[in-house]
Amino acid sequence: MQSLLGQIRQCRVCEAYLPLGPRPVVQASSQSRILIIGQAPGSKVHKTGIPWNDPSGDELRRWLNIDRNIFYNPEMIAIVPMGFCYPGRGRSGDLPPRPECAPLWHAPLMALMPNLELILLIGQYAQNYYLKDKPKTLTETVRNRQDYLPKYFPLPHPSPRNRYWRIQNPWFEAEVIPELRQCVRACRINS
Repeated sequence: MQSLLGQIRQCRVCEAYLPLGPRPVVQASSQSRILIIGQAPGSKVHKTGIPWNDPSGDELRRWLNIDRNIFYNPEMIAIVPMGFCYPGRGRSGDLPPRPECAPLWHAPLMALMPNLELILLIGQYAQNYYLKDKPKTLTETVRNRQDYLPKYFPLPHPSPRNRYWRIQNPWFEAEVIPELRQCVRACRINS
């Protein structure tokens, strides 16, 4: 695992497309029980090298009902984004994750994580990649999460930009968050 993580952190495959240069951000262990697959690091995460080290991460930890110590313990939680480096800024937010990362690195990483019990697919990029027969919209996918359990748990992105979506879909907070917390507890990451 350490050798593969070293290779990922040295990756320069899409360097020419990265406005701030490559800085792959990943966290994993052969003991990881939960895998979080999000989009790509934002600019703040790029600067610190710490995944989900921003308001989106604060909200995600609230959803999971876990603290930073557990969240950043790779023996409990692996964090493997669709794109490992900050992709740059677009008109309405960050650009999509670079398409090279997931096909190159995800399967080798997962092969070294035999203890995974739950994979959180955060946002459409992760859901489109892993859920081949998913509904057309993120809302439908999250609403139909039971179709993907026990392996995958699809979620919207916890970004403050998505607050409006959460207001429009109050069932998410009322139904999905308690179910998510129950799935996380079942993975025994506090032990």
